Amino acid sequence: MVTFLPAMWGLDAPLARGKPYIKCYSNFSASDWTHGAVVARLAQKSKGGHNGIMTTLDHHPARLRRSVLCVPADNSRALAKVRQLAADAVIFDLEDAVAPEHKGEAREALVRHLSKNRPDCEVVIRVNALGSGFGQMDLTAALAASPDAILLPKVESPADIQVAVDWLAENDAPESLRLWAMIETPRGLLNVAAIAETGRTFGGRLDCFVVGLNDLRKETRVPAHAGRTYLVPWLMQVLLTARSSGLDAIDAVFNDFRDADGFEAECRQGRDMGYDGKMLIHPAQIGPANEHFGVDQAAVDEARAIIAAFDLPENADKGVINLHGRMVERLHLDQALKLAAKADMIEKRKAKP
Repeated sequence: MVTFLPAMWGLDAPLARGKPYIKCYSNFSASDWTHGAVVARLAQKSKGGHNGIMTTLDHHPARLRRSVLCVPADNSRALAKVRQLAADAVIFDLEDAVAPEHKGEAREALVRHLSKNRPDCEVVIRVNALGSGFGQMDLTAALAASPDAILLPKVESPADIQVAVDWLAENDAPESLRLWAMIETPRGLLNVAAIAETGRTFGGRLDCFVVGLNDLRKETRVPAHAGRTYLVPWLMQVLLTARSSGLDAIDAVFNDFRDADGFEAECRQGRDMGYDGKMLIHPAQIGPANEHFGVDQAAVDEARAIIAAFDLPENADKGVINLHGRMVERLHLDQALKLAAKADMIEKRKAKP
């Protein structure tokens, strides 16, 4: 299968002409993924065109993103504590958490900090909007700090992604530098499917959506009720569109970090909706987020049994097998491989000092 992207958003010339943007397996490094088996199995599954062409959904690096802690870039005490924390990812915030008059010193402080005290987790820098007067200076500082990803705020259209992609290309940013997008306005939510499509191209850089419910609540006047009853349809819309383009999705912050029961209930809800993790505002939220967005050992054991069953020579060419009286299809194998990969990443992370 070859994925086509419509000529809509001023993307690269091959896409603008409606031609497929493709990459061969021979150019795809298994080192881009944490679990080599996932690469091998997904590559085998998606072979089908000439020369083993693969779909554009398989180029996103697999990462743990159960707990995504947001830290103000101008808070020296918070920055100093980050390396001792067990968050899977840290967002160093140059946007909402920093007052306009402090943004310059926050950039300088963040670059200095990451040059000497980079945490052993995924490093993300949230910049200001590119049209804000601060955005390009933030991007310049971000390149100097060498994060794993840049988080763009208030993304409302594919053009917002493309402007950042073009700027990064013009400034020789490494291909490994990824983009995350905050979906936090009504317009962004209405355009979320089109925004997600930019993640289907190898040059698009987009890897992850983060939901911003505080801004959505403000603009829509939906109250902050427990259970998020009237917000669930929007949360599911973001999740669905993220998955359609192979993106991760991070659930919104829970504002009252003293309400441990409410936070855990919202973690369970986000997990059950399919989210990969949760954006956090306090270190006390890291442990519960890692637990609730982690893996169930019984499910991991079942996943490994499915993988082992399909590895048997007699099942090599079968689409469906009988495993302990249960019908198991190849789609269950795909799910099992991803779950086993996640379990392996968690164990590897636990083993780090």
